[in-house]
Amino acid sequence: MSEIRKHFVFHGKVQGVGFRYTAKYLALSMDLTGWVRNEWDGTVTMEVQGRETLINKLLVGLNNDRFISIDWIDSEEIPLRQDEKKFSVK
Repeated sequence: MSEIRKHFVFHGKVQGVGFRYTAKYLALSMDLTGWVRNEWDGTVTMEVQGRETLINKLLVGLNNDRFISIDWIDSEEIPLRQDEKKFSVK
């Protein structure tokens, strides 16, 4: 299966609830690469790369966390990065 890279902006109760570390744990467990960071406006931005089915599974895992409350997600597909080897919290 081919890989894709997606850029997400998460809106809702996504800061101060362990979102970034939950995303990192899930991404690493699925062998996805990318990064996640808090933004000044209360959103969380994430870029993630891997198989689309696994990226969707990551989103389901984030949405099922009892502390995280995602109201909506802005997303777009972006070019792959060949130099990335892990998933990190920024």
